[in-house]
Amino acid sequence: MKSLQINFWFSTSYSDSSPTHYTLKIASFSLLTKLSADKYESGEFEPYCMFALWKLVLYPNGNKKKNVEGHISVYLEMVGADSLQTGSEVYVDFRFFLLDQNKGMFLVLQEANKKEKCFHGMMRYSGFDKLVTLKSFTDASNGYVVDDSCVIGAEVFVCKERRAGNGESISMIKDAVMCKHVWKVENFSELGTECCKSEPFTARERKWKIKLYAKGNCDGNKGIHISLFSELDDPETLPCISHFLELTDPKKIAGSKVLAEVSLRIVDQMHAKHKCLKGTKWFSTSNPSWGWSKFISVDTLNQAGNGFLVKDACIVEAEVTVHGTAIAL
Repeated sequence: MKSLQINFWFSTSYSDSSPTHYTLKIASFSLLTKLSADKYESGEFEPYCMFALWKLVLYPNGNKKKNVEGHISVYLEMVGADSLQTGSEVYVDFRFFLLDQNKGMFLVLQEANKKEKCFHGMMRYSGFDKLVTLKSFTDASNGYVVDDSCVIGAEVFVCKERRAGNGESISMIKDAVMCKHVWKVENFSELGTECCKSEPFTARERKWKIKLYAKGNCDGNKGIHISLFSELDDPETLPCISHFLELTDPKKIAGSKVLAEVSLRIVDQMHAKHKCLKGTKWFSTSNPSWGWSKFISVDTLNQAGNGFLVKDACIVEAEVTVHGTAIAL
């Protein structure tokens, strides 16, 4: 009998008992290795644990994403991570079982040096890239694949749970698309000191507005400058910006941000010498607007030959390009 080739960092033992929590029996193992599908995911199981559900993930030809060849790869994956309290971590002791059909016993394999593994929302699986060589595993004299069938099992024991610290997750957008909005402000001379807002427009599934103060927005520039800003129209729904995040936690909403490149322009309707300023800013629920208090002087805007006011109307343009999002963990 040839010995089963097992990596040295595993601790091994034998057990008369079958796995307590999950058993996966595979008939026609050779056919499974020939299929195009690179992995098999078991059904979910709950090992007397209220914290999460689990499943076995088997790569019969090795995990190609880890450049594994000539071995079988086996992992334990936490599938109930979304149900965990925000920032929680679960520490587990897990072991895998291989049925030795010649001895009628299970070979038990687990990591030799560190028994507990930490699982959380960003670390959902752990296991062994090279559990055993495919050659020795399928050698019938070793007893693990007999008549082309085998049995693989798992036990999972939760050791402790703890709440992790706060954090953020940033997602950048590779092919960001610019959105342009044109706003014609008529009867400009009749505007008072109050803020005027454009109709909402959409950029990267977010609603935005342009804010204009015809007489300035603060004491230092009242009646001297025009103030112009871009603004998130619905910052309280910021978590919805990401297709894969659905959040209701107020703390997460408060920590959500949008990175946007903004260009604001007052159009020169006569000479095409527009007044334009631009910049990049993180927008959030606490800071939903950004722009310039001293965008252009009132005198420059009103000067007839400049073309910014024609028939008592000015044209304001906004270009918004969302480049990324951040959300509290």
